[in-house]
Amino acid sequence: MAMTRVSRTRRRRERRTRRPTGWRILTGWLPRWSTIRGRVAIVLAVPTCLLLVLTGVAVADRAEDWSAARESGERVQLALDVQNLVRELQREHGLTSGLLGGAGRYRPELADTRRRVDAIHAELQRRVDENAAPAFEEALGSLDQLPSIRERVDDESVDRDEALGFFATAMAELNDAQLAEGSPHGDQRLGDGLAALQALAGATEALAEERGLMNGVFVAGRFAGGQYLEFAGTRAARDSAVRTYEQLATGPQRAALDEAFETDEAGQVAAFERLADAGADGSPLDAGADDWWTASTALTDGLHEAQRLVGEDVAERADRLSADATRQLAGFVALGLLILGVAVALAILAARSIARPLDELTRQAESVAGHRLPETVRSIQEAEPEVAEQLLPPEPDPALARGAEEVTRLAAALHDVERTAVGLAAQQTVLRRNGTESLANLGHRNQGLVRRQLRLITALESKELDPDALGDLFELDHLATRMRRNADSLLILTGQQLPPRVWTGTAEIAEVVHSAVSEVEDYRRVALVEAEPCSVHGGAFYELSHLLAELIENALTASPPARPVEVYGWWDGPEYCLAIVDRGNGMTEEELELANARLRGEDSFLVAPTRFLGHFVVGTIAARLGVQVEVRHTQSAPTTAAARGAGVSAYVALPPRLVHPRAGGQAEQAEPPPAGAGRIPQPPARMIGGGG
Repeated sequence: MAMTRVSRTRRRRERRTRRPTGWRILTGWLPRWSTIRGRVAIVLAVPTCLLLVLTGVAVADRAEDWSAARESGERVQLALDVQNLVRELQREHGLTSGLLGGAGRYRPELADTRRRVDAIHAELQRRVDENAAPAFEEALGSLDQLPSIRERVDDESVDRDEALGFFATAMAELNDAQLAEGSPHGDQRLGDGLAALQALAGATEALAEERGLMNGVFVAGRFAGGQYLEFAGTRAARDSAVRTYEQLATGPQRAALDEAFETDEAGQVAAFERLADAGADGSPLDAGADDWWTASTALTDGLHEAQRLVGEDVAERADRLSADATRQLAGFVALGLLILGVAVALAILAARSIARPLDELTRQAESVAGHRLPETVRSIQEAEPEVAEQLLPPEPDPALARGAEEVTRLAAALHDVERTAVGLAAQQTVLRRNGTESLANLGHRNQGLVRRQLRLITALESKELDPDALGDLFELDHLATRMRRNADSLLILTGQQLPPRVWTGTAEIAEVVHSAVSEVEDYRRVALVEAEPCSVHGGAFYELSHLLAELIENALTASPPARPVEVYGWWDGPEYCLAIVDRGNGMTEEELELANARLRGEDSFLVAPTRFLGHFVVGTIAARLGVQVEVRHTQSAPTTAAARGAGVSAYVALPPRLVHPRAGGQAEQAEPPPAGAGRIPQPPARMIGGGG
């Protein structure tokens, strides 16, 4: 039995070992692959992950657009703020030009303009620092020399060209910064709007330079040096910027610029420009500088108004792009969450729809294996053969029929297996019962023959006078006695009661042992070494003798021919204990465990090797008498699993109802065993080798 279990375990281990390496790697990477829920989750996780990856790419793209749109909006707002600063710088440029030309009346207005420039510059510097716009930051850095230029203008220690050139350079760098920063979004309309705003800023800057230049010329009354060429260049730059603006601007934006050039002030500016063309040869110019300043300032303000409208359009476009990007980003994020939620819901629903019926089927299978089938088999075994063949297992749970087709088929297959198992159990029960009855019949026949044989031998012994012949008859009687014991064992194994053999009163324990020794083959090797006085009730004499004979026979078989088998007996409280000790090859711990299981009646003799039938006979008799039997390593041997060659001792504990002490016995003086003591005690140290 033990070897069979070990072989099955080894074969299962080998089958697991022979699985493909790829399978072991896959199941190692996927620890949940062994469950239905895990497999469904993994199967759904693959396409879900692909969808989430695609959604993640879209989300990242939308996030980039959203970030670019926000940045574009910030850049547009910075560009508008820069244009406000440029506008005030243009005004300061023009007033400074007039002041350096000798118009001291511009000082109060110039002071107000400087304060506005400083305020706008400080606020713009703060915003540029917060938004990290390197081009604007570098352009604002060009205004670091502005306080020094102002001081030199005020004390008239600066050259006119140097002062005006500083303003022109600073404003040009601020306008160029807008182009350097550009639009991070990449939207064509937004880019065109920013380019149109830049072109209009260039036209406004050129007009502002022209205003400052001509303000000084009209104050002086004529062109000096290369001032006319400078005037012509700024006007050409303004016209070129206007043409560029018209190519990039939308219809409403072009209308705003046309409206600025259709005012009376724009007409006055054109008239002043024609007058300046007439004085290109250096002739005197009869024009009022204040009128020119007022008209050109009004036109400049008109261009700034057009700039404001264009800036608002660009800012609105940037805000719209940012809002669209935000909605798209939120939509894709929501889509990703929806995909994840739907995938999780589908995984849960699919797993539950599969796992729940399988769990119920597992519960049914466990119920079949643990309760229904054993109960049905037990009913079959207890029923009559005709009834046993008609017993059927209970029908399966009808709830399984409402599951998936595969689960329903599996439930039906399980029920078919149960029916087949019940049918086989019924057949086995009938076969076992027939076999048992046959064995019992054979045992009764053998018993009858052996009894007749013993009576005949006894009759012959009573008539025989020859000692040699009497010796042969005695050996023949001994063989017949052994045959009777084997026949009795056969009846015991089949559950039959032994034929009654009358023994009235009580018998000494030594008589029981000698009776048992007389029923074994090599009885000369058995010695009752020491036994404390004890009497056994006559009703248990023959069965107890049979039990001891089987144990002594096993001890003789397991020990070498030259070694004796010793029997000891002693009182342990109200119980009387016997020990059958051999010094043979011994048994391993596993073999001892299996032997004790057979002695306790925990196994069936029909599935055990025939050499262990004696254990089952002992176990059956012990159960009838209420006797406890146990085998252990002999006392003088080490109690390790590897201990061999030290022998095995069989211990028998007789309950108080079977024995009572003889006069002068030791039962009255013995201490009762502790409550719950589950093992038979060792014999006293004086009996077996001093306790080993």
